[in-house]
Amino acid sequence: MAAVSHAGPHCKDKQTELLSLLSGPSSVISNDDHSASPLHHVSNGSNTPSSSEMGPDAVIIGMTKIPVIENPQYFRSTNSLLKTDTFVQHIKRHNIVLKRELGEGAFGKVFLAECYNLSPDHEKILVAVKTLKEASENARKDFHREAELLTNLQHLHIVTFYGVCVESDPLIMVFEYMKHGDLNKFLRAHGPDAVLMAEGQTTRPVELTQSQMLHIAQQIASGMVYLASQHFVHRDLATRNCLVGENLLVKIGDFGMSRDVYSTDYYRVGVGGHTMLPIRWMPPESIMYRKFTTESDVWSLGVVLWEIFTYGKQPWYQLSNNEVIECITQGRVLQRPRTCPKEVYDLMLGCWQREPHMRLNIKEIHCLLLNLAKASPVYLDILG
Repeated sequence: MAAVSHAGPHCKDKQTELLSLLSGPSSVISNDDHSASPLHHVSNGSNTPSSSEMGPDAVIIGMTKIPVIENPQYFRSTNSLLKTDTFVQHIKRHNIVLKRELGEGAFGKVFLAECYNLSPDHEKILVAVKTLKEASENARKDFHREAELLTNLQHLHIVTFYGVCVESDPLIMVFEYMKHGDLNKFLRAHGPDAVLMAEGQTTRPVELTQSQMLHIAQQIASGMVYLASQHFVHRDLATRNCLVGENLLVKIGDFGMSRDVYSTDYYRVGVGGHTMLPIRWMPPESIMYRKFTTESDVWSLGVVLWEIFTYGKQPWYQLSNNEVIECITQGRVLQRPRTCPKEVYDLMLGCWQREPHMRLNIKEIHCLLLNLAKASPVYLDILG
C-alpha cells in the first residue's frame, strides 16, 4: 500500500473569516449517474424537474433523470431555477461544417467544426459540436433545459456555450474549441517524462514551470468560484474535464467524453456497472452517501491541484479502486508531490478536511492561489 499522509489540524489555521459563498450547503444525493454532463444546478438545496413526466423524486444531470434519496437538508421549491429571459441562440445547420470527430460519449459524438456567421469579427470560427444520439421526447426536453442552463453560465474560465441547432436530427450543441485539448493530456505532454522522451527530436515539449502550474490552478479556482456563486455543483471536477486554449488559458468544461477516454479514472458500480464514480476525486461523504455539495467540489479541487503538480498523474495510481475507497474513508490523503511548494500542499490539506464545513472556502482558495502566483518562485519552499 502507498505511503500516505493525514490531514492535520494545522490546516485550520489557513481559514479566515471569509463568509461561505452559499447561505447553506447545496446538496444533491443520487442513487445513480448515467450523466453526459456532471454539472448540477441546485438552489438552496432545491431542484427543478425538467419535464412533467418526471417523478417527484428525480433530478436532471446532463441529459438523464436520476432518482434522489430523501435528505433532511434537501427542500423542494416551486420557483424556477432558470431565468425567465433566457435566450438560447439558434444556429443554422448550413452554417456548421464538420471537420473531424474529436470523441464519443454516452450522449453522442463530439466533432471539430467550422461555424459561419457566429462572430461579428470573423467569417468563420472553429467550434466543438456535441451531438445528441437519443431523440426521445424526454431527451429533447432535457437537451433544451441543459442549453438554457449553459446559456446562463458565462465566465472567462468556463467553456463558452454558443447555442444549439435543432432544425433536424441529430440535435446539436455548439461550444468554443480549445486547441490544446484536455488539461490532463496537456500536463502529461509538458512533464519531465515527455521532455525526456523527446530528446533529439526537432520539436521538444517545454516542461511546465511552477509559476505556470500556479497560473493554471488559479484559473480553475476562479471558474469554481463562479460556479459556486451560481449554485452549481460540478461533481466531476478533474484535469480531464478542463480544457486548454492559447496562451495557457484554462477553462472548466466537459463534453461527456472523459468517462470513455479516461475510463480507468472511474469506478463502476451498480447492476451492469452503468454507474461510474470518480472515487479518486471524491470525499468520504460522496463515496459513502453520494452526497455532492460545493464542499465536495472543494475536495475535488484539492485533488486537481495534486494532479497539476504531478504533471497529470492519476491520484492513488498505486492502488486499486477498493484500496482507494478504504484509504479515503479511513482519513488518509495524497502525499505531497515532489515539486509542490509547501504552501500549495497546505492548501490541498485544507481542501481535504474530513468534515465538509472545515474545508477551505472556494473563494479563499482562489485568493491564496492568486497570491502564490504573484510570489516569486524563489521564495517558495520546494522539496528536493
